[in-house]
Amino acid sequence: MTIRVVVADDQEIARTGLTMILNAQPDIEVVGEAADGRQAIALAQRLRPDVCLFDIRMPGVDGIEATRTLAGPAVADPLAVVVITTFDLDDYVYAALRAGARGFLLKDSGRAMLVEAVHAAAKGDALIAPSITARLLGAFATTGPASPPVQPIDVLTDREEQILVAVAGGRTNAEISDEFHITLSTVKTHIASLMTKLGARNRVEIAMWAYETNRVRNAFRHR
Repeated sequence: MTIRVVVADDQEIARTGLTMILNAQPDIEVVGEAADGRQAIALAQRLRPDVCLFDIRMPGVDGIEATRTLAGPAVADPLAVVVITTFDLDDYVYAALRAGARGFLLKDSGRAMLVEAVHAAAKGDALIAPSITARLLGAFATTGPASPPVQPIDVLTDREEQILVAVAGGRTNAEISDEFHITLSTVKTHIASLMTKLGARNRVEIAMWAYETNRVRNAFRHR
């Protein structure tokens, strides 16, 4: 299947470069381009792409607001959004993930990671630049969440706790399957159960909950 992508960036040269990289892949097609957030929202709502690739800083409606409109908590049928930016700022990272983004990349991450992030988002996975993931962990370790994390509707099983940490560490379903010697189907079942128990809609929200409840910090501390 071909992954259909909408790209939004106010800089034409950047937009063209992203489009060329993605269109060079045999299973990815850029079906629309936008120069600002308002255009991006309209285009995405009309085309319903598999993945939206949004720059953060755009005139009018920025990438974070566009992400919230298309993938935020209030959206019944959210689209997969990957946010990409030249600005490596914590405020942007938090805002993008809270707005519903399934990935966060820097523009200098390289074409391989860009393509990987699009593939991950299309599959319902999440990819965040490794340097940003490490800093998120450090931030939560020192400051903790801004408000008390939600409590699961049912107690997590030991296996769910293990997979929770693996998801928060950025592992894919295939990697989790190999690590715990379980089938992909079983991995998906556990992740679906985690989403239900935590009220999460995607892997990023699962990961954020793991950070907020110190699951990741504690797991790394005991390794």
